[in-house]
Amino acid sequence: MPRDRDNAGWSALESGRGKAPPHELAEAFASCFSSPAGMMVMDYLRRTFLSRRVPPTAGDAVLRHVEGQRSVVAHIQSLIEQGLIVRRS
Repeated sequence: MPRDRDNAGWSALESGRGKAPPHELAEAFASCFSSPAGMMVMDYLRRTFLSRRVPPTAGDAVLRHVEGQRSVVAHIQSLIEQGLIVRRS
């Protein structure tokens, strides 16, 4: 089978980082996490992942793993904030 020299399909793996999320997505995050249950979940995520401390002796893999967890929670938090701004406008 011939290989696709254009690497078609690889664009699906790009993160789209740097692009503003659609307003609907941000509003959906704000809606989900504005309920009492959503606020409880977000509080849990903050306590569990953003407030987590690792010892100075932690290895590179642990540090990368923890940073990945933190970045996901921070991204969710950012989408919630953007959604709340969209709602107010």
